[in-house]
Amino acid sequence: MAIFGTIETVKAQINNPSFEKALLYIDKLQDKNSDEYKSLLNIELDECNKIVLDEHCFVLEQAYISKNKEDCFFESHRKYIDIQYIFEGEEIMEVENLSNLQVTTAYKEDLDYAKYSQSKDSSILKIRKNELAIFFPQDAHMPCIRLDENKKVIKAVLKISVNS
Repeated sequence: MAIFGTIETVKAQINNPSFEKALLYIDKLQDKNSDEYKSLLNIELDECNKIVLDEHCFVLEQAYISKNKEDCFFESHRKYIDIQYIFEGEEIMEVENLSNLQVTTAYKEDLDYAKYSQSKDSSILKIRKNELAIFFPQDAHMPCIRLDENKKVIKAVLKISVNS
């Protein structure tokens, strides 16, 4: 089941020590004097930086232009839970149960993802600056969709091992 909202809302719903490092990292993104804030603020367009927080959690810092829905796809992961935090900008993220989708690219263990076809019945989340969504292995999700127009998005995608 996907969880979404502001950091305060999500923290109130998560009571799992596996999320501590990830949520602490997001807290640091709220501090304009932190190294984490400065690093993400200065990321270049189409750049993706990987930062390892510990053996069970890492961050992908990303900057990109949001896309039209037809240029996006559903994905899922087996090894990691995704926390997608919007640092700047806004986007639509769709979510659907895996059992309701058709696989278009079989699961690739080395990349930890499978791709799925579009869905007419998915749930639509509008995620804005300082909001996040958490997607578990059964949640196929399609991020990066433009809200009103194609705009720059700066995002931190935190990956938490399901075995932590």
